[in-house]
This record gives sequence, structure tokens and C-alpha cells, in this order.
Amino acid sequence: MALIEIRDLVKKFDRQVVLDGINLDVVEGEVKVVMGTSGCGKSTLLRCINRLVEPSSGTIHFRGQDITGHGVDVRALRQSIGFVFQQFALYRHLTVLDNVTLALRKLRGMSRAEAEEKALHELARLDMADHRDKYPAQTSGGQKQRAALARALAMDPAVVVLDEPTSALDPVMSREVAQLIDRLHRENVTMLCVTHDLLLAGSIADRVTFLDKGVIRAEDTIAHLSKHHPDEQVRAFFGCEENAR
Repeated sequence: MALIEIRDLVKKFDRQVVLDGINLDVVEGEVKVVMGTSGCGKSTLLRCINRLVEPSSGTIHFRGQDITGHGVDVRALRQSIGFVFQQFALYRHLTVLDNVTLALRKLRGMSRAEAEEKALHELARLDMADHRDKYPAQTSGGQKQRAALARALAMDPAVVVLDEPTSALDPVMSREVAQLIDRLHRENVTMLCVTHDLLLAGSIADRVTFLDKGVIRAEDTIAHLSKHHPDEQVRAFFGCEENAR
């Protein structure tokens, strides 16, 4: 059984259909990459998974439980699904350490000492311990990304969801994020990543899922999608990888 099973997922905003019958599985221990152009529904898909956005129809099963039904403990669900936002969503008035400890103290009920011990473990894991006392404005984009990821990992989630993790980063920092994701994968961290970054996708996953206008159009290796997929639009999107090199 997959950790996450999405079946016939539809999301409409008024009359606009953003997701149109999505079927997708995330298996424990894998890095699942969903790709597509801006506005194709990638971020909405992630927000449906942790109930930041309510699906219009369809089901999402997480660890075998339908999390789209009534009576779901959304607060507990979000503790099991670590979410790393596109713009990091760090509290500007808190230090890096306090950003990571906040949920541990408020949601898990840890003492400050316990929360700091856990937070420092995750910050050290991501080479951020030396930046613990800095405020977000004093850190680089890559450091903000690591702090946001440490915050997610500190909750010991079953899966980490990454929304366009390199969109706000320069090429050097983007490569560092790709290396970090690859390292976490080797440590058996399950991740679902949405991105339009071909270089990132090719670095962290063998196969990618292509989402276009709310519909999954293909799933294969980037090499096959760029050269052999029967749909010219799919080939054109993934062919950009060669131009990026």
C-alpha cells in the first residue's frame, strides 16, 4: 500500500477546474517529483494533501485513511506531513532556532529544552547549527530553505512535501538543495516535490510525473519524455533540459 493514494481528485475554484481527476501514489521511501508549468495545479495539489485547500471531489488516503472525509484531525494530519513552502514561511521576528522549536513546543508540548535539543539535531543535520541565532533576514536563500526544511523534519513527519524548493534560489544554491534532497533520500526520508526546474528534477528522481492544466499527462524518465513521448507539447517541455545545460 502506498503512503499516499490520490484517486480522481478534482479541485474547482468557482467554475475554474484546477485539478481534473488526479490519480497519484507516493510510496514510502521514494522521492516523487511532479512537474509542470506555472499555473498547472502543482501547488494546489500539495495544498489538497494537507487540507490547506479543500478538494471538490475524489479521495486522498494517507496511511490508509481517507483524509478528505469529515472528522479528520487536520491538526494531527499536518504534523505527519511536513510542508516546505515556496517562500519558506519563516517568522521574521524569530531566530532560526525559534522557528524550528515553535511547533515542537506549541503542538507537541515539548519543554523549551527538549524542543531546542531536537531542533539543534535537525539544524546540525542540515549544516545550519552555526546559524541558529540568526534571524531570517540575516540568512541567504539557501539557508532559509534549510531552516524551513529543518522545521519540517523536526516534527518527524511521514512525508516531506516541497513546493518549488529552488524557485527563489540562484543556480549554485539550487544545486545545493538538490544535493540535500538526494542525501535525505538516502536516509530514507519520503518526499513529494513539485517543481518546474528540470535540472533539479533530473538530479533527485529517475522518473517524473508531468501535470498539465490540471491533468496528469505523462510519467517517465526526463530523457524519454523529451525525445520519445508521442505528445509534442510534452517533448517541448522536457526538451528544455538540453537547452538549460
